[in-house]
Amino acid sequence: MRLDIRGTTLALLLLGANSCTDVLDVTPKDQFPEDQAVFADPNLAEAFLNDIYRGLGHGLYEIMLASLADETHFIHVYGTDKIVQAVITSSDRGALDDGRFAHFNWGPNYSRIRQTNIFLSHIDSTTFDPAWKQRMKGEAFFLRAYFYHNLMRMYGGVPLVTKVYGLNEDYTVARNSFKETVDFIVANADSAAALLPLSYSGVNVGRATKGAALALKARVLLYAASDLYNVNPCGQPETCYSSPQDRAALWRAAKNAAQAVTDLGIYSLFRPSPANAQEAAKNYGDLFLQTMSQEVILSRFFLSTRDDGYNPGLHNGPNGFHTWGGNTPIQNLIDDYRMVDGSPFNWSNPAHAAAPYANRDPRFYASIAYDGAPWRARPDDVKKLDPYGIIQTFRTLTTDSGVVAGLDTRDSPIENWNGGYSGYYIRKFIDPSVNAQFTKEQVPWIFFRYAEVLLNYAEASIELNELGDALSALNQIRRRAGMPDLAAGPNLKDEYRNERRIEMAFEEQRFFDVRRWMIAPQVLSKAAGGIVISLRGANRLDRSTWTNYRYQTDTVQQRAWSNKGCFKDVASDWSAVCMYFMPIPRDELNRNGLLKQNPGY
Repeated sequence: MRLDIRGTTLALLLLGANSCTDVLDVTPKDQFPEDQAVFADPNLAEAFLNDIYRGLGHGLYEIMLASLADETHFIHVYGTDKIVQAVITSSDRGALDDGRFAHFNWGPNYSRIRQTNIFLSHIDSTTFDPAWKQRMKGEAFFLRAYFYHNLMRMYGGVPLVTKVYGLNEDYTVARNSFKETVDFIVANADSAAALLPLSYSGVNVGRATKGAALALKARVLLYAASDLYNVNPCGQPETCYSSPQDRAALWRAAKNAAQAVTDLGIYSLFRPSPANAQEAAKNYGDLFLQTMSQEVILSRFFLSTRDDGYNPGLHNGPNGFHTWGGNTPIQNLIDDYRMVDGSPFNWSNPAHAAAPYANRDPRFYASIAYDGAPWRARPDDVKKLDPYGIIQTFRTLTTDSGVVAGLDTRDSPIENWNGGYSGYYIRKFIDPSVNAQFTKEQVPWIFFRYAEVLLNYAEASIELNELGDALSALNQIRRRAGMPDLAAGPNLKDEYRNERRIEMAFEEQRFFDVRRWMIAPQVLSKAAGGIVISLRGANRLDRSTWTNYRYQTDTVQQRAWSNKGCFKDVASDWSAVCMYFMPIPRDELNRNGLLKQNPGY
């Protein structure tokens, strides 16, 4: 976010330093000093609030959530294999216990929730400027709602804590039901929306707005209406509704919440009317390289001088450019990009199989770095092997003097340990004009954007059989993407789900979407695929001689899904994992005897 949170740590350190200079200091030892000092000064109070924003995290850490779904494969592993192969336990949660997923983890979220509770317990009694105070209070409501929404997405219903516990108090508390959790998040989002402005300027850009609060509400209500929480596969109120719900009413609430964002009248799609497919690809790619746009509802901004675990170009760029490979797109996603005429891609179609990267959805070219895609000039020590700066993920190039592999592969002469296995790299979020080997990008991470609101509205409309409304929203996104309009028909729900998959690729949506739609057993059990490309040419340097391309799909990683422990009526082995929800960490269960674990763990 653009607001500068660096001063927060300094302010709190100064508070601590001052408290230690007086030997007669009698600050109560069962309270934190911010209770007494921070809220006497509006600037310190705002610094305290700014620090809470850091708990939002972002989606561009070295490990991305996409690698725990059917979008990418994380080549450096870091425990991601345990999740995609369904072998996690409450004591070993694999990559989930990595600090880079703190924004989805139990302890870090509750630490931030405690901060919001401290803030909200003091702000009303301050004598600050009323408008400033109300705005900050709205931000705290939003932040608390956001942290709880991430807990809800991962775990279902969770303990709803609004009290600030003292250091010596008993803080054991049971989980609330899923319904209570949803209602609490919605109430906090509503409170935030009532207090927050529509927009900011200057250094305050990046704070929560009325639109951000309403977009959060719309997302949560969409989840609440979805199959997972209503079919109740886990048989307990902590994870799903414990009694039948009026599904139409749930979908209506979700649709109305999305409409409320639109009704603000300040958001629209970024560059919605491209002239051709090339412009559509550029527009979509540029959206994620902008500091701000009319599509963005809430973003996190980054400083080049601060380590926020953010360096997408270095983490995900091709190894032949001295970058780290990282989260590499898998064939499962690649094959779901439609042809530019809207028809599905099909390996059984000879024309598709002979040129699989031709005439695809323009968002493919903006999101995926594939063999033959333009990138940037190679580093000086690599230019002699590739003067063109074009991605090389082919496995074998048979030349007059022997066989060589592409520079961006595991068999590359350039840092092969950073080479991907799938034959693809992420292009979305990355500006190839930036030399990521030495320079960190500063493009924001988008938490909410208007395209998601339109997709949420469309999904609720489909479920309500209000297809005209659904198509009106969907086709706005399709036209911006340079794709033909969708039409009503028996496959509209599937087309919508594919549209959401492509439009929101790598944006921390798919991991949850496949679960709430309950299609995870089908899609997450499939092996992660890749591509094997072979060709002929006179030599590595003369691309004009390269011919006879052959493409063959390959398996990159075996994956698995477990329903065991999810369905009370059919499962007898409750010791096996239920992958719809993540396990509460064992340490948290040991600390709080009233916590009830999710089924199967």
